[in-house]
Amino acid sequence: MTALPPRHRLFVPASLAEGGEVELSPAQAHYLRDVLRLAPGAAVALFNGRDGEWTARLGALGKGRARAQIGARLRPQAPAADLWLVFAPIKGHRLDNIVEKATELGVSVLQPVMTRRTVVSRVNLDRLRANAQEAAEQSERLDLPEIREPVRLERLLADWPAGRCLVHCDERGQAPAMGVALAGLPAATQGAILTGPEGGFAPEEQASIGSLSQVIAVTLGPRVLRADTAAIAAITLWQATIGDWRG
Repeated sequence: MTALPPRHRLFVPASLAEGGEVELSPAQAHYLRDVLRLAPGAAVALFNGRDGEWTARLGALGKGRARAQIGARLRPQAPAADLWLVFAPIKGHRLDNIVEKATELGVSVLQPVMTRRTVVSRVNLDRLRANAQEAAEQSERLDLPEIREPVRLERLLADWPAGRCLVHCDERGQAPAMGVALAGLPAATQGAILTGPEGGFAPEEQASIGSLSQVIAVTLGPRVLRADTAAIAAITLWQATIGDWRG
């Protein structure tokens, strides 16, 4: 009978190879020892975004410290999806929700963008990265999304890469439905999804976005969605239409 993979997965920055040993973080040691109540010898799975996923056995496990002995590889590293989410930060747990669900859905880059109507003045990137790591561990993802420093919308548009389309979720425009707009794009398209703040983009921002040649304006249905709902819906449509859900 084939053994089941370990239930608990952890992201580690260290390289992974059979027979090696890795030092876990103090937070991971606390989680394993004091929350899960695991003991030395317990099995876990480790991944680092480069070397695939590996079995490991806990060795030393003390207060704020833990080590793990690496066993066999469970899965090779798979190519990551190439989809960015460019989003205006929103308040509280709903921002956490965007990061968590975007990670689960396979987004490779999370880019906060500051707009005229963005009410959040500071983004706690460490919190967002912690949320992304936890979501990757729980969803069996083999890598973490890159979480970038916030940037002003004007700078984002000025520096936008020539080969990447930007899907603008325009809830009040006359654009086609997103599924229709994406249907003609090849599966290998490099893409990004742009969602705005709760109050929407200002008229001058709408004009600037629309002037970019790489922009594809879309709507997400007959209802105006909240910012976090719009982001999740748009990612889902991308993955189902031309993304990695099709394979």
